[in-house]
Amino acid sequence: MWNTVDAAFGHVGLDWRKYVKSDPRYMRPAEVDVLQADPSKAKRELGWSPTVKFGELVAMMVDADLEAIGMKPKGAGHHILEEKFGKWHQWAGSVSSCLEAAPGHALGD
Repeated sequence: MWNTVDAAFGHVGLDWRKYVKSDPRYMRPAEVDVLQADPSKAKRELGWSPTVKFGELVAMMVDADLEAIGMKPKGAGHHILEEKFGKWHQWAGSVSSCLEAAPGHALGD
């Protein structure tokens, strides 16, 4: 968990230790220190492999959250989206343009 917190706060140049408090009452007794996904089945069965690294995902999410509350994001998250996915997304909190469906699409009119 702390790697995630460190990455999110680090993206905006803050030390999470100044803002986050841990309350032992809310810690699970069997907390796992490291969780690591294995995408091999997705690759094998679907031909899928990840294109976004963890730090890039954090940057996209933090920048989107900053923009959603009216703050100016750093911009790295938006750059990553453009670089990796081109124009199929819309940044300002809306669904991606790929979901702006053609007739007959599950999300379309």
